[in-house]
Amino acid sequence: MSKGLAYFKEVYDKVPGWVQKMHDYSPEALEHYTSLRGGIMNDSALTRKEKDILLVGMNAARLYERSMVYHTKGALDGGATIPELVEYLLVSYLYNGEKALKTATKSLEYALSLKGKEVPDFKNNAQTAEELLNRMIQLMEDEDTQFAEEVLALIRSGEEEQLKEKIVSDAVVSRRMKHLLISGIYITELKGKEAGEWVEAARKQGASEAELADVGLICLLTAGIPAWFEASDSLIEK
Repeated sequence: MSKGLAYFKEVYDKVPGWVQKMHDYSPEALEHYTSLRGGIMNDSALTRKEKDILLVGMNAARLYERSMVYHTKGALDGGATIPELVEYLLVSYLYNGEKALKTATKSLEYALSLKGKEVPDFKNNAQTAEELLNRMIQLMEDEDTQFAEEVLALIRSGEEEQLKEKIVSDAVVSRRMKHLLISGIYITELKGKEAGEWVEAARKQGASEAELADVGLICLLTAGIPAWFEASDSLIEK
């Protein structure tokens, strides 16, 4: 087995089809990609777990379930808790509303299945933010649901500004990490102006330039080189 195939087998417990096909058509490309991914996802200013869980939130926000699920496993393997995962997923609501929550629910369901918990069928086809978040709270069962319940109460109240402030507030996940996540969401969506505003806000919350660079690099992995173009515009040159 090639180095690239072995790497992804270790990451995902099996070789994903897209990896196998890259190897079949261009083994050299897979080796280069494996080296790039390994370098970016290693512990650095941000830990590997933080990088994985940031990518979960970014992909929930942009409705990219496939990548979100891959990184859900990585986040849990790195030690992420269910309440921590849910806080990152809730940030995605600020970008894409109910559609993001619907995608985010699939990350939570998968995370719980990885922990050996039985996930009830989602038969009621919930659509509204209130219904979707209530579903997430039900799925959490014996986990700490306080933050999610407080967000749900604000959704029900219709207090939009209070809701936004609550979602980005310090809780299990720090305000700094949530600002890094929102920066990453705009970077992956190639919205450089908005990304720059959130990058600056993240700095004010204590994010270092190295952490911001790490966010840009993981965005490259999930959204390609153009995402790095957008991220680099907001970074300070050394």
